[in-house]
Amino acid sequence: MMEYAYLKENYDELVNDIKNVCTEYGRNFSDITLVAVSKTFPPEQIAEVRKLGQVIFGENKVQELKEKYDILRDAGFKDGVYGGILKDIKWHLVGHLQTNKVKYIVEFVDLIHSVDSLKLAEVINEQAEKHNRIIDILVQVNTSGEDQKSGIEPEDAEILCEDISKLKNIRLKGLMTIGMFTDNEEIIRSNFKVLRELFSQLKSKHGSFEYLSMGMTSDYRIAVEEGANMLRIGSAVFGHRNYQR
Repeated sequence: MMEYAYLKENYDELVNDIKNVCTEYGRNFSDITLVAVSKTFPPEQIAEVRKLGQVIFGENKVQELKEKYDILRDAGFKDGVYGGILKDIKWHLVGHLQTNKVKYIVEFVDLIHSVDSLKLAEVINEQAEKHNRIIDILVQVNTSGEDQKSGIEPEDAEILCEDISKLKNIRLKGLMTIGMFTDNEEIIRSNFKVLRELFSQLKSKHGSFEYLSMGMTSDYRIAVEEGANMLRIGSAVFGHRNYQR
């Protein structure tokens, strides 16, 4: 669709920039997993970005995630325009998750980034068992010390990961953090270093650890430099959000 031509320009520019950052810091681009955060954007735009080769999409809110999943899954089976690729989208929940909403996404979600309590993990485990699934999750760590942010304190992450690893229908895939919203790059860098060091410490104890999820549109270059292998990027792909929708 010509009206969405800018999405290809945005996406190509982003991918090329990530490749350049990887080259600059001695990283392999193939080691980076990009999550296109599509919150507030319509299913039509997600479909266009999927056509560009992007497979993983992230949403912040359960209701919005479920609605888009239903629309695009159904379109993927019915619509020949996209060659069936829409039904193969992998969905990540990247925002805060309430225990009473787990049941709405457990059938299809591929990765939950925001587990920050044993109680939430236990509910995910219980719901996953009902659907005969093993759910991949990340533990969210609050490395910036901001009260308004979700996430467990860094010093408590080891015990939480140990407790979660005992749950049979959850697979602990790594850690996630959100850097402080600031123009001070050294503060952001210090937030990411905390998570990287924690990841290195815990990876030896948890063989399923794979993802170090940190970095968004404003700070993904720092995140790549500091070792992130999963980036959650929205506006650099889709454009500025209209939160009035």
